[in-house]
Amino acid sequence: MDFSKFLDSNFDVKEWVNAAFRAQKDSPEQKDAHAATLVMKLQLFIQEVNNSLEETSQQALQNLPRVLRDVEAVRQEAGFLKDQMQLVKEDIKKVEEDTSQSMKMLLEIDTIKSRMKAASDALQEADNWTTLMADVDEVFASQDVQLIANKLLAMQRSLSMLAHCGDYNERCQSLEVLKNRLEALLSPQLVSAFNSHSLESAQRFVNIFRDMERLSQLRNYYHKCHKSSLLLQWQQLQETNREKSLVEWLPSFYETLLTTWHREVQWCDQVFPDAVAMVCELLTQTLSNLQPSLPACMDSALQDNTLLNVIELRQITLRFLKSLEGAIQAVTDPVVGRHFEELVQAIHGPYMPYLLQYGRYEEEHLLQELASIPMERRDLIDCAQLLSESVNKLFKLTNEAADRCTAFTEGFGMTGLQSALKAAFSCYCQKFDHALETLRAACGLDPGSSNVMVTSAGSELGEDWSKFQHSLKIVQTCGELFLQSEEFELHLSSNLLHTCSSHNIQVSSSSPAKISLGHSNPFKEYNYLAKEDPAQYQAFQALIVKLREDEGSSLLQEPLEAMSKVTEHALKLAFGIVFFQLQLQLSQVSTMEVWTNQGGLLSADLPTFSLSPQEYITKIGQYLMTLPQQLEPCTSQENPALEKALESSRLPFPPSAGSTEADHLADYWIGSVARATMHTYVEAILRIPELTSHANRQLATDIDYLCNVVDALGIQPSQSLRHIEDLLKLPLSQYGEVKGKISDRLMHAVASMRSADES
Repeated sequence: MDFSKFLDSNFDVKEWVNAAFRAQKDSPEQKDAHAATLVMKLQLFIQEVNNSLEETSQQALQNLPRVLRDVEAVRQEAGFLKDQMQLVKEDIKKVEEDTSQSMKMLLEIDTIKSRMKAASDALQEADNWTTLMADVDEVFASQDVQLIANKLLAMQRSLSMLAHCGDYNERCQSLEVLKNRLEALLSPQLVSAFNSHSLESAQRFVNIFRDMERLSQLRNYYHKCHKSSLLLQWQQLQETNREKSLVEWLPSFYETLLTTWHREVQWCDQVFPDAVAMVCELLTQTLSNLQPSLPACMDSALQDNTLLNVIELRQITLRFLKSLEGAIQAVTDPVVGRHFEELVQAIHGPYMPYLLQYGRYEEEHLLQELASIPMERRDLIDCAQLLSESVNKLFKLTNEAADRCTAFTEGFGMTGLQSALKAAFSCYCQKFDHALETLRAACGLDPGSSNVMVTSAGSELGEDWSKFQHSLKIVQTCGELFLQSEEFELHLSSNLLHTCSSHNIQVSSSSPAKISLGHSNPFKEYNYLAKEDPAQYQAFQALIVKLREDEGSSLLQEPLEAMSKVTEHALKLAFGIVFFQLQLQLSQVSTMEVWTNQGGLLSADLPTFSLSPQEYITKIGQYLMTLPQQLEPCTSQENPALEKALESSRLPFPPSAGSTEADHLADYWIGSVARATMHTYVEAILRIPELTSHANRQLATDIDYLCNVVDALGIQPSQSLRHIEDLLKLPLSQYGEVKGKISDRLMHAVASMRSADES
């Protein structure tokens, strides 16, 4: 039996008993016997444990006195040790008091020894300096470069020990003169070593100049040698390509610089400790010292079509920049450091005046291109076609401008582009307006103009609807102008946000833009605007904040306002064309003879219902009833451009607030023309000098006819027109009853017309 389980801290009696019985697969009678056996074994084990506890207790009692004696002995020894330590402490204190003076003397003696040693070394070095100076001329005469370098190095070590001498500065100057002398002696060899790429010689010279603490001078020699070679190649390129444009031969020079990078960085890596910085500085100095400079060459090459030519040149430069970045990343990563920033600045530098003035160049280019777009004709059909075609031409130009902004300024010229677009859209809208004015004059819609429309006023009313159809096409063109503007604005916004993400610019209305300087790759995140024109960069930030935080903002706010005015003028033109003949008919109402002609006695006795509307009003009614049919070609299908035009500007005589007229394109036009007709009719009636009884009833019949026509078109008849009709039917004696319900102006005018006959 395993009794170790009884020592387990988690011992479970039931589990142990069940386990003991599970091990036995016997019958129930045998299980009883097995249980009895287990009980007997446990009793024996308990007896055994009791015996063991008793023996252990007896031994503990017997050993306890001896343990107590041992503890007492240890306590006495600890007390004795404490007394001994106290005595030792007192002895040490006494020794310190007795020897303090002696130790002080020893320290002073050691200080004296150290100073004497320093003085001896200084005297030795002074003597060494004198010895070295004495034979320096002989060493230089030997022309042994290594021997001279060792001699100057020894003099330099000697000089470091003479810093407190009175003539220290003079000795420093003397050593510098000797170093200059050695440098002059080495100069031809340095030039030869660098030009021939002699690795062994260059490494030896690096060691010499490093020991002399003149490694920067050696770097200057390296830069001068290779810079002069590159500058000479620049001049030779100009001479051999004098008849060619800068665009044709500039890539050759960039290829030379790229080849120089690959060759020199591999060689310098075996010679100088900072090869990448060395070659970066070489390219920077070369680009900064070109004669004639690249900006000067650009000025002479960009006389005509400046913007497109400078963008073409910049694309060449950006391709070189990308290739150079790839070459640099192949040998070092990350691309971080001042030498990289200076190199990128030197590459971009020639384009800086053009970048900062991008908006002006873009504006000049756009206005020049817009000037060549024909938009004006006196013939309505031709003009409508030209205006329709001009929209696509306009947005082709603006999309190209947006692409140029990205390609040339990497998006930082967005404020300049916005200004250029504002000028371009303003110019376009002015040309559009001028074309509309020409059409108005050609159609005889301007006061005092003489035209075929006026001379044909006596012809059948509404016999020529084609002009109205073409004028609707112009309105549709205005709507298309808005739709394409919205699409173009999304393109601009996308470009602007892409600029922010690609250059890691974070801005908000509460904090300025964060620009990482010195910790980013200048090849990828070159922000010329922040460095060269902070004021313009602040405007760029404000544009981003406005776009991100103001949902109702627009990058084309002013152009959209100008487009709204153009659309309003186009709507007035179309409205004027459709309403012109109605206006001609209504202008003759006040002078018609029927109002003063007494007619026959028979006609005076006829009842009102027997009267028929006159020809002028039936023509007007027929014209209005024909209008839905003429509008059907333009409104039978979805026409988002026409709907957009009506959203941005309103037709004359719009519906009153709360009107229940149907919200449909044709209904807007019918309602506008009908309301204009009723308004003009009212004004014409009020100019009638007098009415006979018969004319009074005839006018009421005409008004009722027009109101029925308008009502049939789904338009609410004019309240003024209904009031005039009521006043015509009402006896003059009862006018007092409607006072306050009808305007005094209408009552006085109608009463004045009828007074002559009533009297």
